[in-house]
Amino acid sequence: MTRREARAAREAEERGQVGEPQEQGELQQPGEPHVPSQPVSAAGSPSAAGWSLNDGSPISSPTPTQESPADVAALAGLDFDAVVTGPVAQVEEPQPVGAAARHGVDERSHSHHDHPARTLFGVLDTDDASAQDEHPLVWRQQNYLSHEEPPKKRRWVKRLIVTVVILAVLGGMAGGAYAIFQPQIAKVQNALFPPENDYKGNGSGEVMFTIASGDDGSAIANKLAKAGVVKTYEAFYTLLLRQKPEPEFQPGVFKLAKKMSAAAALAALQDPASRVENTAVIPEGTVEKDILQTVADSTKIPLADLQAAAANPAAYGLPPQAKSLEGFLFPATYTFAPGTTAQQAIKTMVDRMFQSLDEAGVAPANRWNTVVLASIVQREAGLKDDYPKVARVFLNRIAQGWDLQSDATVAYGTGHTDRVETTDAERADAGNPYNTYVHPGLPVGPISNPGDLAINAVQKPADGPWMYFVTWNLQTGETIFSTTQAEHEAAVEKWQQWMKDNPNYG
Repeated sequence: MTRREARAAREAEERGQVGEPQEQGELQQPGEPHVPSQPVSAAGSPSAAGWSLNDGSPISSPTPTQESPADVAALAGLDFDAVVTGPVAQVEEPQPVGAAARHGVDERSHSHHDHPARTLFGVLDTDDASAQDEHPLVWRQQNYLSHEEPPKKRRWVKRLIVTVVILAVLGGMAGGAYAIFQPQIAKVQNALFPPENDYKGNGSGEVMFTIASGDDGSAIANKLAKAGVVKTYEAFYTLLLRQKPEPEFQPGVFKLAKKMSAAAALAALQDPASRVENTAVIPEGTVEKDILQTVADSTKIPLADLQAAAANPAAYGLPPQAKSLEGFLFPATYTFAPGTTAQQAIKTMVDRMFQSLDEAGVAPANRWNTVVLASIVQREAGLKDDYPKVARVFLNRIAQGWDLQSDATVAYGTGHTDRVETTDAERADAGNPYNTYVHPGLPVGPISNPGDLAINAVQKPADGPWMYFVTWNLQTGETIFSTTQAEHEAAVEKWQQWMKDNPNYG
């Protein structure tokens, strides 16, 4: 008796079975061809058709072994007839992984038997070492009779998961690093690949561009960018800073194009051929002497002719109080026809002022006082929304019998029409007829040529009790309006501090 036979006998005795185990043939080893000595039927008799169930239906095995199913059941201590009795299971997807599925037998069809059929198939489905040692034939029946190959380990799935996890971690680290160092990265990118902030070429279309008197390079660069002539303020202004000597710009109207390069725009502004002839640009708040000079430069009318024509204000229908054209030359852009005389040019500007007064609802009898006060508001107010408030302050002071105390009027009387600030000595000078610190009421005449905004502010002032105002930020024009002396003094201190913080302003 071989060691396998002895082990099978011991197992049979332990289960209380009598008799020697059936003689078994040699087991087939994996990968080796095997031809059984003779097939046996389910009852143990030879059968040329192979194994069959009790009802006669065959059970085929693509790789038969020497052990019959009856032998396997006997070794396991089970009744083979009880195990195999029942209908053949129908194949469905997905099938169970156990031995019952592999042999085409439905486990559920045996659940009513007393014999532990599930125990048998459970053993057949066991891969551990204990099952191999306790039931060698059963273990081999499972592994060598099945026509299915043992499932391969899908190691590529694990490798794929590990790769995805690593990439996700690296991606997160890269994203975090970019978020932290993004400003530095942006600087490097801008240094290596500067952004396109300038157009190329001479552009297309037509733009009438105006340079007003007093416009500097920064103001021109800003206006060019807003008009769509150049792409950015920086493109034009940076180019200006590189020019030696610095370019000089003449007030006037210039014919430019859309989307010009900064270099092309600069060249056009310095080219006399780009200048629109006989066009004069008069900004709001400009005084008479500067307006006459601008018209002379734009039209080639001699300045002396213009000054002589302006010496007789009554010839143009001005109020009898007027001693000059000051206040009645409306600020606008004028294009004079070739051959226009000095008198014709002046009359055009005066008539335009009358038109504006009429549109604002100013009666001819009130033109003088309206223009005088509007000229002060034009010089004193900074921001657009402040014009009606500034007008209200002056009207409140006049109503209360207070002095206007306008620095703009004092500066005009000194001849410094380019500024508003005054000194203590200038404010104390009673010899200045425009000094509203020492002379009550309105000054003796207008101090500038106001535009529509100032005229309408005088006609429709804001409602409020303000008696003071001070423009504390001269760069932005921000103004503080106050009702009491204490509030005003606090506002003045804020303005003085701003002046200390900006010693080079202006």
